[in-house]
Amino acid sequence: MSSTDINPIIPGFAPDPSIVLVDDTFFLVNSSFHMFPGLPIYTSKDLTSWKHIGNAINRQSQLSLTVSRTRLCPRDEHGDVMLSNGGLYAPTIRYQNGTFYIVCTNIIHDCSSDDGKPENFIVSSSNIWSNEWSDAIYFDFNGIDPSIFFDDNRRAYIQGSAGPGPMTKIHLFEIDLKTGKKLSEEKKIWDGTGGIYPEGPHIYKKDGLYYLVISEGGTYEDHMITVARSKDIWGPYEQFENNPILTARGTDEYIQYTGHSDMFQDPQGRWWAVCLGVRKDESRLIMGRETFITTGEWPEGQWPSLNLVKSNPKFPGGTEVVRAEGTLPLTAELMVDYLYIRDAVLGDHRFSNGGKTITLTASQADMSQWEKPVTFVGKRQRLLKGNAMVTMHKPLISSGAHLMAGIAYYKDEHRYMKLFYDYSASEMVFEVVNNAKKISRTVRHDVQLGSVVALRIEYTERSFQLSYRNGPDSAAWIGFDGLDTLEMSGHDFVGPVIGIFAIATAQDAHVQFDDLEIDG
Repeated sequence: MSSTDINPIIPGFAPDPSIVLVDDTFFLVNSSFHMFPGLPIYTSKDLTSWKHIGNAINRQSQLSLTVSRTRLCPRDEHGDVMLSNGGLYAPTIRYQNGTFYIVCTNIIHDCSSDDGKPENFIVSSSNIWSNEWSDAIYFDFNGIDPSIFFDDNRRAYIQGSAGPGPMTKIHLFEIDLKTGKKLSEEKKIWDGTGGIYPEGPHIYKKDGLYYLVISEGGTYEDHMITVARSKDIWGPYEQFENNPILTARGTDEYIQYTGHSDMFQDPQGRWWAVCLGVRKDESRLIMGRETFITTGEWPEGQWPSLNLVKSNPKFPGGTEVVRAEGTLPLTAELMVDYLYIRDAVLGDHRFSNGGKTITLTASQADMSQWEKPVTFVGKRQRLLKGNAMVTMHKPLISSGAHLMAGIAYYKDEHRYMKLFYDYSASEMVFEVVNNAKKISRTVRHDVQLGSVVALRIEYTERSFQLSYRNGPDSAAWIGFDGLDTLEMSGHDFVGPVIGIFAIATAQDAHVQFDDLEIDG
């Protein structure tokens, strides 16, 4: 990704985008699955420079992410495995009468069943800039990917993807957004065009017709956007004979898997869509599903069309979309971009010195499991090429604490790599795990730790290199063997998060880290 490239507009772990324009500002939300805080909110005035201003799920009292394990799901006879995460799926953001609404699904994944239980909910905010969102209001819907449509009479309707899969159906019902109460019977309104997993529905009203835009084909190679329309919101819906209106399947485009789109008009009347996609280098898609933007057209009385997603989209007529000089692609308000795993014990992560110093109280549970809290805090990897670095201080610990602490690259309990010091063994350790690919290996160096040690992960689109520097800045970097990013790539829902962690058998082991820096 060039620094001048427009796409992806939200790089890294940023799937399932939804967008709304209020006055002259765009607001966008993404899925976050098992990470807390959840449902990140980004804003922009020009669609090319974005700022992370908050998270709709930012209090643990709003809902629980505890039961959100990741399932290993075989995809084909060749042993390819999809990783299905629990947690927060496919939000939609909409606005009416001074209030922002987000509807979303919390997928409960426990060990009692291979199928997740969907808990659908609404959160709202009258001041999105304050990062103040309501508690979750739950509503009855046995499905995922709910979206809100406000009709001209101000009635609110939920459209969603009703199970079971893979041949889900698009259902519709009227709702009271303040209480979650259904105000109508639930009705099936479209089967889709025949692709698997019809989902991610959004209804738009234009020129007196209701247009239903959905995703089909699954979120990988066959992902596509299709559309149908009706004179009545309840149907029947007539599908477009030239579907799909957006897909990268069957192409050699660098940006693949495009789908899960939300269409909108800017203040100048131009049509756009945000969608998810991946940057795919051979079999590598190291950043996971990211948020992209593309242009489109929607003439009066006609069907919408969307342009193939490119690194630098163009307006109809060929003019390229450009970012204003001097603006950055993505920034964040202080502290809002830190992430924890599920229902972490937040008090075990203490920030001081303006956020430059982080003191961790070690958890007894490691990131290789999902049932218990883990002491880990990090940020999304935003760049294909960059570095993550931190300085770790040698702690005062009891001899029986069995403390391990360091830096980690994390997706879920099945996929991670760690560079850490094992205080009980006096060893610097590199560990990589990907259970979906049956990868598990550990390399150890005997090291007598100085007062501080610097830890570093270097990454490109094709490789990782982990290294450490024991002692002052003048000490040499010592590296472990690098690894191919293919070892961390795969069919998954989430993207990489890089951060620091601490685990110990003792309950009072504390480790100080300084200057955690993750490029991007």
